[in-house]
Parts: sequence; C-alpha cells; structure tokens
Amino acid sequence: MPLDADPLGLLTDLLAQAKRRGADAADAVMFSGASLAIAVRMGALEKLERAEARDLGLRVLIGKRQAIVSSNDFKRETLATLVERAVATARQAPEDPYTGIAEPDQLARTVPTLDICDDTEPAAEALVAAARTAEDAARAVKGVTNSEGAEIGWSRSVIALAASNGFARSYASSSNSIAASVLAGEGTAMERDYDFASAVYASDLRSPEEIGRTAGERAVQRLGARKTKSARVPIVFDSRVSGGLLRSLAGAINGASIARGTSFLKDKMGQPVFADGITVIDDPHRRRGLRSKPFDAEGLANGRVAVIDGGRLTTWFLDLASSRKLGLKPTGHAARGTASPPGPSPTNLYMEKGKVSRADMIKAIGEGFLVTEMIGMGVSIVTGDYSRGASGFWIENGELAYPVSEVTIAGNLKEMFKNLTPADDLEFKTGTDAPTCRVDGMTVAGT
Repeated sequence: MPLDADPLGLLTDLLAQAKRRGADAADAVMFSGASLAIAVRMGALEKLERAEARDLGLRVLIGKRQAIVSSNDFKRETLATLVERAVATARQAPEDPYTGIAEPDQLARTVPTLDICDDTEPAAEALVAAARTAEDAARAVKGVTNSEGAEIGWSRSVIALAASNGFARSYASSSNSIAASVLAGEGTAMERDYDFASAVYASDLRSPEEIGRTAGERAVQRLGARKTKSARVPIVFDSRVSGGLLRSLAGAINGASIARGTSFLKDKMGQPVFADGITVIDDPHRRRGLRSKPFDAEGLANGRVAVIDGGRLTTWFLDLASSRKLGLKPTGHAARGTASPPGPSPTNLYMEKGKVSRADMIKAIGEGFLVTEMIGMGVSIVTGDYSRGASGFWIENGELAYPVSEVTIAGNLKEMFKNLTPADDLEFKTGTDAPTCRVDGMTVAGT
C-alpha cells in the first residue's frame, strides 16, 4: 500500500472486520509520513537520512474490556490476523468501567482550516547548505573553538482516525527545524551553548546565519562560569527554559493524575493558582501552530481555552476516560499513539506575555539568578516540590555579573506559580511556550 493511499478506507475496513468478529465497538488510528534529517559538523556532512514510515493502531472493545494492537505491516493477511488477535485479547482483558469510544453526539461536526501543512519537500542539497551556513556563522564568532554541529530537519505526516461511531477524518501536518551547538574556550574551561528554531513552514524559521551567530555568542558569554553562593533570591527563567514551568502545570492538571489523586492541584479548581492577571492558554486551532490539530484523538471537537484565567485554574485536561472517572464533560484533549489508549494532553500551550520588558525585569533585581539552561527532571507532580540543575548568569545591581554553572535551584510549584511575573517577550518556539519569567523566593544551592 503506497503512503498516499486512502488511509480512511483502510481503517474503515479494519473496523468492519472487528465488528464481524464480535467487537461491540472499535476505533483505529494511522500515522504515515516522510522525513529528512541533515547534520553537519566542522563543515563535513555527518548525516543525511530520508525516511518514509507508516503505522496503525486498532482498539477493539467488547463490553467494558478493550485491547489495542498495532502494526506497520499493511499486507491484507497481516491485518486480518491483527484484527483476530485484537478481538481474542479483548475477550480476556480485565474490565474497565470508564473505557469506551465517543457517543455520536459528542463527535466534532466541523473541521477548521489551520494551515499546518507545508506540502513542499525541501531539496536535501538546500538543507545541507543551510546547515553548513549555520555552523559557519557559529564558528566565525570570536572565541568559539569547537563545534557539536548543526542540524536541520523536515517532516510531513498524515494522521487519520476512524471509529465505529461513524467518525472518519484525517489531516496533514508538517514541521521544520534548525539548530546549532558550539563550544568556546580551551581544555577544562570549555563551555557549550546552542540556538534553535522550529516552525510548521520553513519560511517562518529564523535564518541559518542568525541561529549560528546566536549559538556562538551564547557559548562565548558562558566562558568563566563558576558556582555561586547558596542564597534565597529571585530566579529569572529565560524564555528558552520557562516553558518547562508550563509542562509542570500540564502534568498537574492532567485528568488522569487528577482522577488518581496524584496532583498537587487536585483540589484547586476555580481557585487562584498563579498571581492575579496571569493567563495560560491552550489553543489547538492556532494558525501554523506546532501542535495544532482540528479535532482530538477521540474525534471530539477541540478549541481555545484559558486554562489559567486571571490567575485562577479553570479546567483540567480531559479525555473521555478521565472525564468519566471525574463525572465531568471531556475537554477535547485526547492524544494517542498506535500502541496505547487515548490519554489527556495539551496542544499549543502558552502563557500570555506580561507588561515588563526582560531588560527592565533584570534591572529591578539587586541580586538574583538568570537561568538559561536546565538539567534533570526533579519535579514532583504529587507534592509540587521542584529541584533542578541550572546554569546561567548571576545578577548584581540589575546587571549580569558573571556566568554560573553547576548549581541547583529549588522551590515548590505552589509558591512558584503564585510568585511569578511574566515579561513581554513571548515567542512561539516549541508548542509549550512562556515569556521570560521572574519567580521570587526560590533557593539557589551553590557553594
């Protein structure tokens, strides 16, 4: 079966086979696409890969029992065996009172146009040239002494979803990215830094020259990095890392965590969670958004929602199963792969920009720490405890005094969210984005 064949026809046929073999209900998802990956280092081409792939997953339900099987082999006899095994497995599976596909009246009726697919596949030669341009620009910065290379990627995917409730739709999306990473200094005094950009359309990316130059300048700025004293000071999260705070928020308001009672925000619906005036948006319909999609992975309608509105928590991220457990309506946040059932997940999640500039934010700090890179995943969604390795720049009298590395910053997300102030420099970079943020009352563990 070629990659451009009708995916919905294939999935609909699988569903019919499952019903004939005794399934009460079923749904199926298929991902197919192509990608290019280019890497250069020290001017030499290190990687040039083009791949085409396809994968499908079938979920069958018998009563409240379900089974999920997946395959990248689309031969007719293979798929027939797949259906047979799925139904047999479902008969033996434990019951789950919350499982099940959507009712017909819950399904998305219209599909918005999101402009999330660039159908033009770039020439490999052009990507190689752009990667070399980015690395050359980085290596041209005075003080840069070595390179980890530059990488450029492109991909295009088609996502198809069909279910026995009558839903059958598909959409296409694309992604383009560029990154450069270099080192400055010599011997044990070397420092590394990077820059990157990603977008749906290649024309929306920053230029290779800018990516490379910024990576080089950042590496040189980190020369002479050292530990600093332990202190309780304001922490400024650079916009490169501030999105991590939103990823922690997303985990804490995931409906599955709420239903299990394993989130520090489980009792905070409708209450102030952030400082007054802060708004966090999840928008699956953002034009050219990196994580935009016209419907969720269960065929439900989705749409823009203020997750945090004026500091208050307004919603959980709910799929059908978690909404049933909590006795609430689903929010259209289901996501899934081919080998697992749907689960709640955000789309284009971002914090709206504040009113103060990044420069003025730093100028207002007598002593503090600007974090530009983080290490480790020491965040507890159960308690909100937060502890991560960090590097960046020490702030003294409103100025960046010296680079810092090998320290730990710590706090608790409950207090961190309430003591957070956003700057006005929001950029959409990754799909989970926040402006530079100041958080008061955190601890830096240094010497």
